[in-house]
Amino acid sequence: MNVVVNMKRAAVVVALVAVLSGCTTVKGWFTDDKKAAEKAATEPLPLDKLKNSVEIDKLWSASAGDGEQLLGTHQGPAVMDGHVYAAAIEGGVKALDLQTGKELWHKKMKEDRVSAVGAGEGLVVVGTLNGKVIALDPATGDEKWTAKASNEVIAPPVIGQGNVLVHANDGQVLCYQVTDGVRRWFWNREQPALIVRGNGPVTLGPGMVFVGNDDGTMSALALNDGHDLWDQTVGQPEGRTELERMADVDGAPVLDGTTLYASSYKNATIAIDGPSGRPLWNRDNGGVAGLGMGPSSLVLSDKNGAVWSLDKSSGGSLWSNQKLLRRSLTAPVVQGDYAVVGDFDGYLHWLRMDNGEIVARERAGGDPIRAQPIVADGVLVVQNTDGKLTAFRIK
Repeated sequence: MNVVVNMKRAAVVVALVAVLSGCTTVKGWFTDDKKAAEKAATEPLPLDKLKNSVEIDKLWSASAGDGEQLLGTHQGPAVMDGHVYAAAIEGGVKALDLQTGKELWHKKMKEDRVSAVGAGEGLVVVGTLNGKVIALDPATGDEKWTAKASNEVIAPPVIGQGNVLVHANDGQVLCYQVTDGVRRWFWNREQPALIVRGNGPVTLGPGMVFVGNDDGTMSALALNDGHDLWDQTVGQPEGRTELERMADVDGAPVLDGTTLYASSYKNATIAIDGPSGRPLWNRDNGGVAGLGMGPSSLVLSDKNGAVWSLDKSSGGSLWSNQKLLRRSLTAPVVQGDYAVVGDFDGYLHWLRMDNGEIVARERAGGDPIRAQPIVADGVLVVQNTDGKLTAFRIK
């Protein structure tokens, strides 16, 4: 009898062990599924297979020199009078033909690490990581003048109305005479404790300079002497931690007539009346990289990798595309009827301006694209972090 009882007890124990083992296995399944879901939610969204429905013609590729790699300078080219001007951290500045990519000249700068380039009013101006502003002759690359900035210069210098405007990395704006580099004025603003690396270039209006600030505001300055005209909040720096309060306006503001558009890291985009600073509308879609502008709409890529189109007159959402999430997108640029963004893997994506559909994809090398592509005379030029330049045209 005892044998029978002991056998029954043994059977119960075996059954319990099996059940508990099964529970552990099921728990493991749930844990594995949760980990897989968490991993998928943080990794870049894989690209869908795509057969281009719009034909993209690669015109040329060239090297500007050793690129920024992980420095976070977001180097991009400038275009003026059919020529591309590109800088490299190591390698100086090059001028190339926009249509063919033929090198026209190469200015080597052994002592200066060139981080940004701008062009306008018959001048090429570069900024360096050691805080220099250097003006070059666009035809030869010969140095015309050199000036000192307050900090490293990552944002492209802006040239216009007889002035060179530089937004240094400490938030200071400096204005130089275009003819000789003599500093006319400077403007300063206190920065938050934690900011996104880099500043956007200023935007010039008639007699005014518009500046995106690291505290989430937009400032308007008088071009003649740099005094404050108005301030307007773009993204409110709210939150318990410095990280949560980050609200940088690092993309260049866009001016259309008298209306100024700006976007913030805090997922906010605003339209402002330029002369008065009066807000026209404000929407909860935004991104740190900046804006692309079409005839009737704005296009932006937010910090999560969603691409949005907003109506310029009202700020209403026209469409969004969620197929490029977490791919570290550049600010969009408009090329014809399409918005174009670059990503961390060197791809460029062409989206229809009317509905956001991705219609073409090309790769400009295997390194990340950080800077907003530029379009001139129908040609799109992009620079990746390795310093490679590539030009595309829509057929």
